[in-house]
Amino acid sequence: MLLEHLHRLNTARDARLATVTITPLDTGEAALFLEGEAYGSSVAPAIESALRTGKSGIVEIGGQAAFVNVYLPPPRIVVIGAVHISQALAVMADIAGFDLSIIDPRSAFATPERFRQAKLLAEWPEDALQHTPLDAYTALVAVTHDPKIDDFPLAKALEAGCFYVGALGSRKTHARRVERLTKLGVDENSIARIHAPIGLDIRASNPAEIAVSILADIIQALRTRDVAAGRGPAE
Repeated sequence: MLLEHLHRLNTARDARLATVTITPLDTGEAALFLEGEAYGSSVAPAIESALRTGKSGIVEIGGQAAFVNVYLPPPRIVVIGAVHISQALAVMADIAGFDLSIIDPRSAFATPERFRQAKLLAEWPEDALQHTPLDAYTALVAVTHDPKIDDFPLAKALEAGCFYVGALGSRKTHARRVERLTKLGVDENSIARIHAPIGLDIRASNPAEIAVSILADIIQALRTRDVAAGRGPAE
């Protein structure tokens, strides 16, 4: 690997940005692409597939075989609320390969005894998110039902471009949430990104089933997210 590529890969890793290298097998001359940078249409399908799936392998580009290597930041989940759903979600997220943090200022709920698989932050989100910044490879899950706790991180998640933003509550509850977020200055298009009611509609009826629906929704959002924003002019 070229030293220049290694430097760019390390810089991207520190910034939690995805990168893709494409190496034609006949020449061995690698090209490196950072997510969000412009790239030509001939390599677009290979880059976009790698960014969505996280899988490396040999593909055909322009009639030639090439090895595509993808480097994705570890996806993570930040849960607002140390509730029963969060307990189940923490176990499932660990199995699925997600780092998971739980933020809840209510110390009676946010106890190590209840959450052994997750990083626990018994702080207000306004404080916790200063040292747990959100980004495009983070899913934000708000499940406290308390606007004083949920609304701020929801607005921050939309601002940060989190790949998934979900909030627990009925449609009536969400309608009131939309009013509050609008007053906070969040625009209509951003608010429309919130998955509410949260999770896939699998008729979940208990906390563990709701956690399954949330995790499935998160995985679907990760694997179907828009990764074509950096596509450049045709080559």
